Amino acid sequence: MGRAVNSARHRRATRPRLVALPLLLAVAGCMRPDGAPPQSGVPVPAQWAESAPAPLTSDVGDYWKQLNDPLLTQFVPQALTSNLDLAQSAARLDQARAQLASAKAGFFPQLTGSAGATKDVGDFARKKLQFNAGVNASWEADLFGQISGDVAASRADLAAAGYSLADVQRLIVGQVALTTIQARATALQLAIARDTLKYQDDNLQIARWRVQAGLVSSLDVEQARSQRAQTAGTIPLLESNLAASANTISTLIGEPPGRVLALLQGSAVMPTPPEAEGLGAPAEVLRRRPDVRGAEQNLIASSARVGVARAQLFPLLRLTGNLGSASAGIGSLFDVITGGVVGTISQLIFDGGRTRAQVRGAEAAARGSLAAWRQKILAALEEVETASVDLKSTRERVAIQGEALDASTNAAVLARSQYQAGLTDFRDLLTAENQLLAARNSRVSAEADRASAFVRLTQALGGGWTPETLATSSNDGAKP
Repeated sequence: MGRAVNSARHRRATRPRLVALPLLLAVAGCMRPDGAPPQSGVPVPAQWAESAPAPLTSDVGDYWKQLNDPLLTQFVPQALTSNLDLAQSAARLDQARAQLASAKAGFFPQLTGSAGATKDVGDFARKKLQFNAGVNASWEADLFGQISGDVAASRADLAAAGYSLADVQRLIVGQVALTTIQARATALQLAIARDTLKYQDDNLQIARWRVQAGLVSSLDVEQARSQRAQTAGTIPLLESNLAASANTISTLIGEPPGRVLALLQGSAVMPTPPEAEGLGAPAEVLRRRPDVRGAEQNLIASSARVGVARAQLFPLLRLTGNLGSASAGIGSLFDVITGGVVGTISQLIFDGGRTRAQVRGAEAAARGSLAAWRQKILAALEEVETASVDLKSTRERVAIQGEALDASTNAAVLARSQYQAGLTDFRDLLTAENQLLAARNSRVSAEADRASAFVRLTQALGGGWTPETLATSSNDGAKP
């Protein structure tokens, strides 16, 4: 009977090791023996499906400068210093650094001091005050890696927090750039609408003169009024959209609304991206993506916590000691000092399955972190491929829309001169000018899409942050 009980206890004691074995083998397969970063198991292609890899032709860290927009060069640096999402991420980085320092403290003994004075009362009480002082110390040996595993997990958490800060910066820079481009497009379309309205005012006046002269019917006047009203109706909507974009930019750069709108209304230009830029090989791009690197560090932290959870199943060695003295006078307090050292070994016997549940939870968290890392890799590859194709198509659209705008401009000039000379009716002029207005707006939209595609591509390539972003996270040996 005793042998059967011992056998059952042995099976229960070894079960957590058997349960953890598949995960540990998977993590071991991901980790490199030389301490290099783990391997995800995702088949990263050697080259892009739609674009040939090429060395990066410029530093994508400051890619917004390549758009040659003076407002962007003003907005982005301000966002990097004043954006409140970045401030929150920086605070989380400080929390992770403090957590690492707290975990490292587990390697050292804990000392506490105490001192006091007592006064007896009663018939047999001593008249003098009794003084005492002492020091207590405790130290836990890291026999099975519980403390070192906690430090490793905290170090990975710190690195992940650094990459999270870098990724927030990458996203904020992209959001500022994309919103500024959209605001520029709206401002240009607003200028086009106001410019078109002037021509339509002239057309309406010409139509009225021709009606008064008996050359045409009042139909021309009504058509001219309708055309003008439709154009005028777009202006309030464009003004509202411009104000909304300006207010979004104000929030991103950490200031109240107002100033940005005035800056956008003061000029109407479209940022123009450079004609050529390299993509870099897929593996190179993945190493530049802070979200991918952060997911990798989360996996390392989760894997370390599996070991921390399993270490609770093994014996714990703790040393405790004390020094103390008591005396009736302060002057003789340290004449006689007593103390002792005690070593204890404790082993978990039964806790209702709590520790084993914690091990299973840590294993599940590690599996989830591995899946999240793989998902980040696939998403990064998808973003680059999509943005690359989008940039190509938008460049073609800009060229086509440029040709359409040139033809529409010539047609509108001819129609206007022929109408003034009485060689054509107003419907031809109306059609030509509507086509011109549509062509001008389409050209602006195509240019905005081209600039936005450039931003999304460089953002997908890991642009918008620099290694200096992680400089503060390299303290305490936590350099990513």
